[in-house]
Amino acid sequence: MLGNVAWWQGELVQAHAHLKAALALYDPEQHRAHAMRYGQDSGVACGIIGALILWLLGYPDQALQGMEEALVLARRLAHPFTLATGLLFSALLHQLRREPPAARAQAEAELVLCTEQGFAYGAWGLLPRGWAVAEQGEVAEGIAQIRQGFAGWQAIGALRAWPWFLAVLAEACGKAGQIDEGMHALEEALEAVQNNEERVYEAEVYRLKGELLLQDAPASQEEAEEHFQQALEVARRQQAKSWELRAAMSLARLWQQQGKQAEAHELLASIYGWFTEGFDTADLQEAKALLEALT
Repeated sequence: MLGNVAWWQGELVQAHAHLKAALALYDPEQHRAHAMRYGQDSGVACGIIGALILWLLGYPDQALQGMEEALVLARRLAHPFTLATGLLFSALLHQLRREPPAARAQAEAELVLCTEQGFAYGAWGLLPRGWAVAEQGEVAEGIAQIRQGFAGWQAIGALRAWPWFLAVLAEACGKAGQIDEGMHALEEALEAVQNNEERVYEAEVYRLKGELLLQDAPASQEEAEEHFQQALEVARRQQAKSWELRAAMSLARLWQQQGKQAEAHELLASIYGWFTEGFDTADLQEAKALLEALT
């Protein structure tokens, strides 16, 4: 529980330490009753949250491996809600890794299981599914699914994941050219960040705000740069290397347009050079191509 709370608050290193300690104590046989008492297996819960944290900390491959191991355990335990949660978080990880087909497949498996079991939790699965649908070209349908999922999540009184839903909605709105709707969603997301202290998606919210601003008003470069710098500041404070990479790419592209090639290359090279894995992921491939263009 300490790890869970810390991760939502963006205290990623602390969260990782708590979850690692919990997994060291976990025994599937000894703690089997946790699934009935708390609704999900403790070991699987630690594994799936830990996997998302590993992605945020800049370890995309270790994150994928950790998620796969947690899903193996979830299937072996044959506890439906634990498996549904595992499938959901697997879909979210693939969304973060920018892998639409895998995100959609895992989300649809979660939605089927939730429908069969009558779990309201399935509403959250519409977030990665809607994102994937939008990324695969059905933008209007993707937006509709994200909105449906958010409404369903609100209907059961859930407070967490609002900034996540709203940021992904804003990203999809940007693809559809619905800039006002996207900016409104990001303002709501920042309000939720402040009200609920839910900071795990904070850096990406600021980055997307800068991107939508440039899309709507290309001349608003100074304000957009402020948002990108805020995203970098938050990511660095949280040691969220994956968010830092995305923010650095956004700022580097802006500086490239302004003729600041050397500054852009230095900024991006410093964070890209930190990574030791995940070079086949979309973010790192995009960063590599941008660095080559800046050379």
